[in-house]
Amino acid sequence: MKTIAIAGANGFVGQALLEKLSQDYHIIALSRNVSSKEKQKNIEWRSCDLYSMRDAEIGLEGVDYAIYLVHSMMPSARLTQGNFSDTDLILADNFVRAAKKQNVQQIIYLGGIVPNKEEDLSLHLKSRLEVEVTLSSYKVPLTTIRTSIVVGPGGSSFHMIEKLVRRLPVMICPKWTRSETQPISLEDVIAAIEQMLGNDRFFHQTIELGGPDVFDYQRLIELMAKAFGKKRLLITVPIFTARLSTLWVSLVTGTSRKLVAPLIQSLRHRMVAKEHPLKKQLQLPQIPFEVCVKNAINTKPTKSYTRKKFIPQVSDVRSVQRLCLPKGKSARFVAQEYSKWLGRYMKGILVVDNDDKGNSFFRLRFFKRWPLLVITLSPERSSSDRYLFYITGGILAEKTDRGRLEFREVMAGKYILAAIHDFRPTLPWYIYNFSQAIIHLWVMKNFGRYLKKYSEESMLSAP
Repeated sequence: MKTIAIAGANGFVGQALLEKLSQDYHIIALSRNVSSKEKQKNIEWRSCDLYSMRDAEIGLEGVDYAIYLVHSMMPSARLTQGNFSDTDLILADNFVRAAKKQNVQQIIYLGGIVPNKEEDLSLHLKSRLEVEVTLSSYKVPLTTIRTSIVVGPGGSSFHMIEKLVRRLPVMICPKWTRSETQPISLEDVIAAIEQMLGNDRFFHQTIELGGPDVFDYQRLIELMAKAFGKKRLLITVPIFTARLSTLWVSLVTGTSRKLVAPLIQSLRHRMVAKEHPLKKQLQLPQIPFEVCVKNAINTKPTKSYTRKKFIPQVSDVRSVQRLCLPKGKSARFVAQEYSKWLGRYMKGILVVDNDDKGNSFFRLRFFKRWPLLVITLSPERSSSDRYLFYITGGILAEKTDRGRLEFREVMAGKYILAAIHDFRPTLPWYIYNFSQAIIHLWVMKNFGRYLKKYSEESMLSAP
């Protein structure tokens, strides 16, 4: 029996895959919290924080195939500094590096349809494409399935539209509701994944899938209203911006604006699947949209489908910034340059001492006896394209074995990500938010400017 790991097993697609694939495969379901999971036949839950490469490596141990369903649009710490597209890159990069180390034979990734004009992508679709590029960067065979709205019980996009239809007898429809989409049933997606698993014809392939129906979002809303037995008046107006639409949808549906905003921005694109020769080899149910809606309505979501509000257990911080990587330079260079630059940039306030082991001590100039922060290089977890430090001391940090700072190359060396994970400050939380947290962002923003200037000067001086 082959072993499959599912990252994102708690989502509605992940749960459907658990039920379907566990009949023929041994399933490893990856989750940050597995304490309350019931034992099921052929299903093994593993605690795995994909922000940690070590956790990812342990999670993928003994795995033949892996299915990647992860998205970081929801918070993962009490304070998250940075864009979801940057945290998405870290998660995907950890996953594929771990898959390569554990000799995983195939990764299947569920992403979004990419319009023809890639230069004008919404942040959400651009992030989905960047994840795809990242997962394909380490020579692990990747199969990418791109879809529009997946219709099924518990699906976030479908559930959001369902709330709008149920709660509003009159709906003001912005211009984006005239964009075409090609929704697909959850059953079609599951059938496609099942047929692609271990099938080398689909290795290194990107296939866009859709259901049998293509229509605009207004027609989609009308069909959903019909399925609910309701009549809805739709009024099209040209003045609603993406920001206004986000606020409106968030208020009506009770969905977080952080989740709504990227989805709304993506709706301006025509989300219709392009042809691919291998699609003819797939035997899919091709369930009509109206039938999908009725099935979703009549199927009660399990507890695992339900999106719970994130409630932090500790006062932890995650901070991720995307920086320019100078041509020909590495993560090692950026990490070493950071401590040198910081000492110069904050001269008169901060002193940065580096020892011969690569460790750094950050001290106030007039109080050198007690370091503010101490970071210790982890040579066994570092390489030229990823430099990792653990936050091991200082009066501003609680001592834990998880707090860390890393500099990581992503997108084939196009960018560098400077990231802090699982950091716990000693300052009272509200004081930290309005002091140390703001200073950190200010410092990283200026370091990014320094790297950009360094890169431009290097290019000008190149022969």
